[in-house]
Amino acid sequence: MNGDQCGLCHLPRDEWLLAYEGFDPARETTREALLALGNGYQMTRGAATYATADGVHYPATYVAGLYNRLVSDVDGRRRVDESIVNLPNWLPLTFRHPGGPWFSRVSFHVAHRHVALNLRHGLERREFLVRDPHGRRTRIVQERIVSMDRPHLASLRTTITPVDWSGPLHVRSLLDARVTNDNVAEYGAFARHHLVDCATGQQGDVCWLTVRTTQSWIRIAQAARITLHQHEGSASHHHIGGPGYVGHEIHLTMAPGTPVTIDKTVATYTSRDRAISEPLDAARGEISDAPHHPAVRDAHLLAWEHLWRRFHLRLGGHDLVREQLALNVHLFHVAQTLSGYTADADAGVPARGLHGEGYRGHVFWDELFVFPLLNLRTPELTRALLLYRYRRLAEARRLARALGLPGALFPWQSGSDGREETPEFFHNPLSQRWVPDNSRRQYHVNLAVAYNVWQYYQVTDDIDFLAMYGAELLVEIARFWAGTAEHDPQSDRYHIRGVMGPDEFHDGYPDRPGSGIDDNAYVNVMTAWALARTIDAFRILGGYHSDDLWRRLAVDEQEFARWDRISRRLHVPFLPNGLLSQFEGFADLAELDLRPYRERYGDIGRLDLILEAEGDHPSRYQTSKQADVLMLFYLFSAEEVTALLNRLGYDFDPATIPATVHHYLIRTTHGSTLSRVVHSWVLARTRRSQSWYLLRDALAADLADTQAGTTRQGIHLGAMASTADILQRCYTGLEVRGDALRLHPQLPHTLTHLDFDVRYRGHWLRIHCSHDLISVRALPTAAPPVLVIIEERAHLLSGESEVQESLTRKLPSPTGTDDPSGS
Repeated sequence: MNGDQCGLCHLPRDEWLLAYEGFDPARETTREALLALGNGYQMTRGAATYATADGVHYPATYVAGLYNRLVSDVDGRRRVDESIVNLPNWLPLTFRHPGGPWFSRVSFHVAHRHVALNLRHGLERREFLVRDPHGRRTRIVQERIVSMDRPHLASLRTTITPVDWSGPLHVRSLLDARVTNDNVAEYGAFARHHLVDCATGQQGDVCWLTVRTTQSWIRIAQAARITLHQHEGSASHHHIGGPGYVGHEIHLTMAPGTPVTIDKTVATYTSRDRAISEPLDAARGEISDAPHHPAVRDAHLLAWEHLWRRFHLRLGGHDLVREQLALNVHLFHVAQTLSGYTADADAGVPARGLHGEGYRGHVFWDELFVFPLLNLRTPELTRALLLYRYRRLAEARRLARALGLPGALFPWQSGSDGREETPEFFHNPLSQRWVPDNSRRQYHVNLAVAYNVWQYYQVTDDIDFLAMYGAELLVEIARFWAGTAEHDPQSDRYHIRGVMGPDEFHDGYPDRPGSGIDDNAYVNVMTAWALARTIDAFRILGGYHSDDLWRRLAVDEQEFARWDRISRRLHVPFLPNGLLSQFEGFADLAELDLRPYRERYGDIGRLDLILEAEGDHPSRYQTSKQADVLMLFYLFSAEEVTALLNRLGYDFDPATIPATVHHYLIRTTHGSTLSRVVHSWVLARTRRSQSWYLLRDALAADLADTQAGTTRQGIHLGAMASTADILQRCYTGLEVRGDALRLHPQLPHTLTHLDFDVRYRGHWLRIHCSHDLISVRALPTAAPPVLVIIEERAHLLSGESEVQESLTRKLPSPTGTDDPSGS
């Protein structure tokens, strides 16, 4: 996909406004995901207030970390699935003329519809001009907020203006618990009713509703207040309710051109929340002292102003408004999905945000792509999210023991308590068959946790975290991998067998499908790295809490020595041409010409589903769903990869990296939004133009819904964070290594400069990077000076100091290969 064909071209030319005109039934649920509003505690999809879950719309609200399990009998199998729960719908607000239908897109003619999400303010505005069956025209303007200032509060202001009529009007507002989990069509055959025991109540202008989940017994309470403003005619309030819902109906007398404004303020609490006695009492208390919409709005805008200071990232270049808008959309959704309120919720990083029910709201390894952005912006949030893993360490130990292994193994899919949530089968819509799901063999999620612990420590120098939590995580992960390593006396090498790499197409060999593959290069090199870093943690901590820590963990010098030995003797496979092999035996697989599949199917990202439908399997071929061995060059610099392989006893030539990238790029179907991110990163030093185009593709993935319509099930949080991280770290060559922040920029031709702020060891650093200059300015702080290395020249920065370095390298070529050694 070239720059002119990418999905960014349909975007409006306002870098802070995501706007849609008219109505597109095929894309409505995708828009609802992209227009979702949240604050890290709760998220509400951007559905219209008149909408119900009808296949075109899907209104839903989710609370971080709120899961429930249901039992289903499908295709003769009993299975238990834990899912994020769709909460009662607080949005419903509509109107009608007496005796007529309630306003909806079906019952009224919508002459004009405009929806805009202001990303700077976290505020959604909707405008409608509608005509009822009798020809009466009405203008509706709505403003929606999910407060970033008060996490339990949401506010909706609706202004209704008669255009050419006068007379009575009825306005109805509800809290509606008649909801199910229906966002993902493939889950339609499974149980989906999570809420029971609905109870309602009303008093004056406030109504409330309580429910609980069927298995996790989480109690949920919502309270809503309706307030009428700017109305000079008569008005009367009526309480309404029934099984599963409660609300108000307001009867008004309207005059042409005279607006009436109705504010709906809603509080949501659950029994998981801290410092409350009971959810309903908390919700009613929140509503009783909640200010009116203008004051809620003002506090919310101030909170977003502060948040954007932390996520400041500006592109410089000609005509990059749409790219800046896409970047702002990505930063916005990261910031409103993961906030300080998430930290209090004991929730992980859901792969699809809190925007839908894709992957059932589970936590995967996507935090590997999210934390690098957060580390340099909100490191205290990274710390809290790492504690989600630490609190589930006991469950990870149980999972390792179930496999007959020591240490701890974090599951591929995680939810409430950290047990393995990966289903054993999934449905292939192309073949209409249930297919074994062996992705729980992706034990490399363990390595992602170790990597995240170490990178957080490197950025923050938070030795207390390392001593109290990080070291224990590293030790138990090291024990697991040391337990999997099998020693071959003949070669004096260790092997790791029966795993799946990030690729996901290869869950085994053609003659033993589902049993995993051996010596995945990414897994083995990352294992060597993790073992070495665990030893480093022991050395760094020294006597700092170390006696208690190491005695409690029963670590001794003999175990450290074994880890060191394995970290130097793990087997890494190579192809006959000398390039890194994805796994042992990859070269023995058949080559597959992807062109016929592209001609027949168009999008071949999920080639595994296509091949299964044709009676074939991707394990037979040298093809990949997404980057696998190239993940090494995503996570580490060329110097680090070289050092790791040299430590393992391999004479690795970094000049082979471009050829390695090319070898796997042409064999990859990009079945994940993360794939283009990784390939954009690894191409940045050799083919910067191609890297830029892949980055633009990744920026467009959710906005253009390029992943086969999956955005409606939730945004791809990892891809959204990592696109920003490419700009923040990859194009600037920003590394945190060896107690120094290092910069070695190489911008694509299209980018003239980048401006952004990062937080490093107590300092806020303001960085400007162009093709010929880089400057770093430390904002006022009392933190100790930090070492900043620009182009191998070291500088010590303290508060309110600045350094600049001129760059003398040639500009990248606007076309073709930027480096003679490029692929």
